[in-house]
Amino acid sequence: FRVSTHVQIIKVLGLFHSVVKAEMMQNDGCYGGRGSLLTLLKRKSPFANETGELAIGEFEPLQDAAINAGDLPPNSPLSTARVLVVGAGGLGCELLKDLAMSGLPNVDVIDLDTIDVTNLNRQFLFRQKDVGSSKAHVAAKFINDRCPWMKVTAHHGKIQDKPPSFYAGFQCIISGLDNVEARRWLNATVCGLVELDDDGDPDPTTIIPIVDGGTEGFSGQARVILPRLTSCFECSLDAFPPQKSFPLCTVADTPRIPEHCIAYAFMLEWPRKFPDKKLDTDSPEDMKWVYEVALERSKKYNIAGVTYMLTMGVVKNIIPAVASTNAIIAAACVNETVKLLTFCSQSLNTYMMYMGATGIYSHTFVYAQKEDCPVCTSIVRKITVGQKTTLNELIQMLRDGDLRLKNPSITSDSTTLYMQKPPPLEKATRPNLDKALSSLISDGEELAVTDSIFHNSTINVKIFFDP
Repeated sequence: FRVSTHVQIIKVLGLFHSVVKAEMMQNDGCYGGRGSLLTLLKRKSPFANETGELAIGEFEPLQDAAINAGDLPPNSPLSTARVLVVGAGGLGCELLKDLAMSGLPNVDVIDLDTIDVTNLNRQFLFRQKDVGSSKAHVAAKFINDRCPWMKVTAHHGKIQDKPPSFYAGFQCIISGLDNVEARRWLNATVCGLVELDDDGDPDPTTIIPIVDGGTEGFSGQARVILPRLTSCFECSLDAFPPQKSFPLCTVADTPRIPEHCIAYAFMLEWPRKFPDKKLDTDSPEDMKWVYEVALERSKKYNIAGVTYMLTMGVVKNIIPAVASTNAIIAAACVNETVKLLTFCSQSLNTYMMYMGATGIYSHTFVYAQKEDCPVCTSIVRKITVGQKTTLNELIQMLRDGDLRLKNPSITSDSTTLYMQKPPPLEKATRPNLDKALSSLISDGEELAVTDSIFHNSTINVKIFFDP
């Protein structure tokens, strides 16, 4: 029902665009009457961007002479801007639809995933025949076919595989990602594009806004990130608890909840049964095998609740999704994108939270920039350790602490202490892991820490030893 409903919505929106376009052309031969964004873009506004708390530009209304009949004028920021949508899932489908209906024709979309049958209940750009195909390619084709004024370019692959120059080619990036790690990487990459002048101030021409959207059940959020000017995603990392994991001893010996049975199936049984094959979480056959093994184990221990949907959620860390929440958050994200590109209204400063479980309720607030954020500030962090603390223990502190690094590599001004890659360098620096830091560096020495989660960014850390 939801799929067919969304199809009808797309058809109605396409018809609406055609009708409005015809009406506007009858209005003195231009597409500038009521019913389109030109109503806002042609007129002065008492609520223009420069009047808001997060002022980033001055609104200049389009002149009638610059407006061609039939479409947004070629000099309109919406006509010329390139927008990147990251993620073509539940939120991404809504984002692409809203961008199409807002008159932003030059859109790129990137996603690694392929379409699963469970996506069809809410990701309305996909059909049964599309199962197994690239989400990005199918979504782009659907929008281009349905909305002929759109030029959506698809990219199937990991966001980490694209060079920084790829992201530098956009005027705004909308994130519809569903996991924290990918959002941290994207945030660090775009923040890393900002160039600083001799005084350490960011060059405004190198700042690419990020509009970050996220949903979970009936709750969602939209936020505006101006790299190096406002708080970034890393500043709010404390609001996202680390991903839940299950102790292997419990999973193997004393399962108590359905999730333990599912973890047993894909963490322990799959490697035993298929030692030379990696579990493909997008393969219906692989996921069915995991579900059946988990179900059999749950029956053995009298544990109820193992379902195929729960299996998908545990294995792929799927966040519960509600179509209406995706629609609301996507609308907020595209609304902010239009404002960022045209300056026609006040920008969100900086965070909007929607809580649908308690009614139609939302509120906005300023998410403060973290003073020692490793991404959007240049603060040198200070860490005090014991005289006998080893390099390996320091690496573990960086993983478990507030930085939540994944695979940190560490160098000093004079030497390389430990490098995760390439393998020969990792092997050469491995003996340092068991050495005391006091034997490798001096008190107060500054170290450079890099990690795959931060792309090309470097965290500077000063190490002090307890007396």
